[in-house]
Amino acid sequence: MQKAIDPVCGMEVDVEQASGKYDWEGKTYYFCGPMCREQFARNPAHFLENGPMPGGMKAVMAQAHSTGHAGVEVRAELQLPIRGMHCASCVLRVENALKAQPGVLSASVNLATEKASLAVDRTEVALNKIVQAVRETGYDVPVEHFSIGIRGMHCASCVQRIEKELRLLPGVLEANVNLATNRADLQLLPGTVTAEEIQEAIRRAGYEPLPIETETLAEEMELDRKEREREYLELKRKLILSSVLTALVLLGSFSRFVPGLREIPLQWLNVGLFVLTLPVLLFAGKQFFVGAWKALRHKTADMNTLVAVGTGAAFLYSAVVTFWPGLVRMTGASAHTYFDTAAVIITLILLGKMLESRAKGRTSEAIKKLLSLRPKTATVIRNGLTQEVPVHQVQVGDTVLVRPGERIPVDGRIVEGQSAVDESMVTGESMPVEKAPGDRVIGGTLNTSGSFKFVAEKVGKDTVLGQIVRMVQEAQGSKAPIQRLADTIAAYFVPVVIGTAVLTFVVWYLAGPEPRPTHALVNFVSVLIIACPCALGLATPTAIMVGTGKGAEMGILIRDGESLERAHKIRTVVLDKTGTITKGMPEVVDIVPLGGWDEAGLLRFVASAEFHSEHPLAEAIVREAEKRGISLEKTSRFDAVSGAGVRGTVNGKAVLVGSPEFLQQNGIGFSEETLAMLSRFGEQGKTAIAAAIGEKLAGFLILADPVKDNAREAISHLHGMGIEVIMLTGDSEEAARHIAGQVGVDRVHARVLPDQKVEVVRQLQKEGRFVAMVGDGINDAPALAQADIGIAIGSGTDVAAESADIILMRNDLMDVVRAIRLSHITIRTIRQNLFWAFVYNTLGIPVAAGVLYPFLGITLNPMIAAAAMAMSSVSVVTNSLRLRKKRLDG
Repeated sequence: MQKAIDPVCGMEVDVEQASGKYDWEGKTYYFCGPMCREQFARNPAHFLENGPMPGGMKAVMAQAHSTGHAGVEVRAELQLPIRGMHCASCVLRVENALKAQPGVLSASVNLATEKASLAVDRTEVALNKIVQAVRETGYDVPVEHFSIGIRGMHCASCVQRIEKELRLLPGVLEANVNLATNRADLQLLPGTVTAEEIQEAIRRAGYEPLPIETETLAEEMELDRKEREREYLELKRKLILSSVLTALVLLGSFSRFVPGLREIPLQWLNVGLFVLTLPVLLFAGKQFFVGAWKALRHKTADMNTLVAVGTGAAFLYSAVVTFWPGLVRMTGASAHTYFDTAAVIITLILLGKMLESRAKGRTSEAIKKLLSLRPKTATVIRNGLTQEVPVHQVQVGDTVLVRPGERIPVDGRIVEGQSAVDESMVTGESMPVEKAPGDRVIGGTLNTSGSFKFVAEKVGKDTVLGQIVRMVQEAQGSKAPIQRLADTIAAYFVPVVIGTAVLTFVVWYLAGPEPRPTHALVNFVSVLIIACPCALGLATPTAIMVGTGKGAEMGILIRDGESLERAHKIRTVVLDKTGTITKGMPEVVDIVPLGGWDEAGLLRFVASAEFHSEHPLAEAIVREAEKRGISLEKTSRFDAVSGAGVRGTVNGKAVLVGSPEFLQQNGIGFSEETLAMLSRFGEQGKTAIAAAIGEKLAGFLILADPVKDNAREAISHLHGMGIEVIMLTGDSEEAARHIAGQVGVDRVHARVLPDQKVEVVRQLQKEGRFVAMVGDGINDAPALAQADIGIAIGSGTDVAAESADIILMRNDLMDVVRAIRLSHITIRTIRQNLFWAFVYNTLGIPVAAGVLYPFLGITLNPMIAAAAMAMSSVSVVTNSLRLRKKRLDG
């Protein structure tokens, strides 16, 4: 029988009969009851570092009462919405999947309400695993996204504390707190947790939640902008006051070099320095001391703790020297004050925070640029009256008037008028697109010529632009797996630093040079100040923000930080042929006239006959005639034969157009030479349309789905990155190899049906390959979902429906290359940031502790430590901002 020790109360627990367990850092811990598990979940690092609570269960209960968790209810009821069920077998399958999950006590699924009623053990259930289990059975659980701003965060430790508190809320699947944006992004089960409960959880963690986001993206961004501006101006005011007072403190500290101050008695001079330094700490540096107190109340420590303890120790020591100098002399310490140290440290850290705040504001430039595309007002027609209203007041069903030169405010369909619209924002196409009644228009695009009216179909966050902005926001608020290392270190970092600082003080006090107490204090403060983990907390999120923002500006939408990170591992790219390598639209590539006809004459008769057909090949023939400026003749007696061709009379002559088999069935004979020619075209993946005029074979129009102009260039770039390229197509082997030879792919899988693409991807993964699937996001959805990275190309008008990790809004294969390069560059930037953040602390702490003193006689002045610490965060953000200037084209 396996036994374990409850890490909270210290009792011995039978593993098989334990009433609760908790996974942490790859290890499972077992508990005697839910109360112990609840306490452990709130702060695992504390119990693993300090051991069980002295006093056992009594102490646990007292702690539970003091934190308001004494009445923890083990059993909880939960309503889980489920989409995609159709019959009783669906219900049974979902119920079985739910009941198999740890912590689920009972599960009942209702097909009519599309909900599962669950009874769960709060101490054991993992909601994200429940959702995953439902999705693995082929159904979906809708998840809400919630974002809220937070004031008062300073470092990675702050992030850890807030995330821990938010994840304890029922219904929270995931909580990511971003130090760079000062926001928390949560994934919630609908209806399980309220905004007020989220705000209260943030307050419990010791921080201030900002007002809940408003209805419109523009207002939300404006709130963010105002909050950043408020933060920046507040820091600026504090810095100005602190700088002036600190300058006076420095002047007084070096009074022996300042005429007029030399004559002032040292005791009175120190009193003056005390008075000048006090407002620097209590006003300019108030945030650090308040933050440290909040952390202490939660029995944790963060950046505020380090700053507050360091500057507080220097200030208090100096105050004792000033008002009770005799006490200091009794200890053998120097009667020297360090008011200048405390003041300069606060001032330099404020300078760093102000510069950091300014730089962090620039990381969200991409979203601001996207939002600037949407006009602030719209002209709507209601009850016969034309009026101008704010764009967020446009409602679905409103008739909207757009004049030449105006941007389209929301998504909809034209009901009156014609124009040309610049849709480069979405499609990347530089030429304006002609629009007529029935055509769709997209909010944020530019009307270049005529006026038109359209009916609003999607407004606010539901528009294409709204979806793009939302996706960028969610990606910027997400966490990349590489950040887990920083988070893990941050959880232990501050307590280790405090321990190191205390050890430094003890060693210098016992074995340092005289005056030992003074040297011990100085090095104690230096260790605390230089070790601030701010840079560690900013290393990953700032790079993710800039990387995803840069991608969005180029039409590359990345779902989350994990997708951005994983993309750099791609070693195999699978390309769907139609619409990815090829244009996805047939074109006339050759005309073969026979029987005395020329190209123009043959095309005129064929296009005239095909004008009334809706077949894609017929449309391609008519487009070719228009492109060549050929006027069409009137067609009479038109008749379309489904799947075969058309017949009619043009200029008094009978015209028969269609497949060679169609013409043969209607008595038109082909020579052996002609049949051989058609066979060659077929081997090249081309389609031959035969035409008979006056009951005689007049020639052929050869159509093909042409390769995109830059397909070969893009595939060449992928090869240059060491990536194997594979093409999937439903064409014959010969036709597939012809296309492959044109673009240079490595391998071809021909005659692959749409539902077989996912099997090809699975097989490649079984071979140990990290696979990216590139397709159109509709027929290729299963393969996109199966691939390690799914890339949907040319899907800018249907962002929300994609199952891909990366969405390329333009139909440009080079964007696949750019997306992978963006991942490489972003990950390189993150690694640089983490390297310097780790190296900075790894080298800085020992130097501050004085390890070089015995060899070189070098110690680190706390003021220099403060300057280095302040600039470390600024350097990390600045390095991330360099991403904006990186070229992705090679």
